[in-house]
Amino acid sequence: MANYATHIAVGTVVSGALATLTVGADILGPESIMAVTLAGVAGSVMPDIDLRDSRASTILFSGIGVFASFCVLFINAEHYSIAELWILWLGSLVLVRYGLSALFFRISVHRGIWHSLLAGLFWAGLTAILFHYLLGRHEGVAWLGGLFMFVGYLTHLILDEVYAVDFMGNRLKQSFGTALKIWDSRYPGHSLALAMATALLLIAAPTPKPFFEAIGSPSLWSGLQDRLLPSDKWFGLIGPERAVAHPGSQAASEITTGSLPDSARAAATAGSGNADGSRAGAAPAASGR
Repeated sequence: MANYATHIAVGTVVSGALATLTVGADILGPESIMAVTLAGVAGSVMPDIDLRDSRASTILFSGIGVFASFCVLFINAEHYSIAELWILWLGSLVLVRYGLSALFFRISVHRGIWHSLLAGLFWAGLTAILFHYLLGRHEGVAWLGGLFMFVGYLTHLILDEVYAVDFMGNRLKQSFGTALKIWDSRYPGHSLALAMATALLLIAAPTPKPFFEAIGSPSLWSGLQDRLLPSDKWFGLIGPERAVAHPGSQAASEITTGSLPDSARAAATAGSGNADGSRAGAAPAASGR
């Protein structure tokens, strides 16, 4: 299996490439691009949370512990003294950080259910919920974060399978096939529990309709195709000069789920599009969150 540094490096490259594509398509504002990129990087190490001594599990349970302890603190801030709040805060932090992690490792198996596509879908749904309800992001941005998380997760699984192939010895290692799987057939109870949890998350998650409308817009893809390669010289230095019309470039700049905070501008854009009939099928712009 690949080590932690390799997973982080490859996950960062993949998430960065996907973020570049997102910026080029003008479907996300700069205030959200870093958040979704970090979701992709986090996804690239998340499958190793079932490894007791992994950095991913340490960071995850430490983060959950800090988050839970501050929730307890804020809920009880007006009911107890400072000394009592210290006890509640520290107690909840230790309980979640060490108690919850100990329970998790007791019932989990490395390369088990968390190394599966089902687990990737679980984390994608949870990411969308956190982005929308906790960070206040638009539904389309929330599910874009979920997509980044899933792609990062999938990158980890694929990388583990690649490292399970001994190219020099022309053989497959014993771990081959244990990372990239739909679910863990060895532990049907774990798989069923995770499937039920995933279904509940998807029900509670924000609607993905704005996300699918945005990425399915023909105008978006035409604008992205127009911006994929330079129109004349690479970096203004290499290649012959060409005068090429770009009919999709304006359409690309008008389609966004985060980069147009001015609602009046969005309404004006929609009005001008309806006047000539050229923007009738475009996806609606999302909020600037």
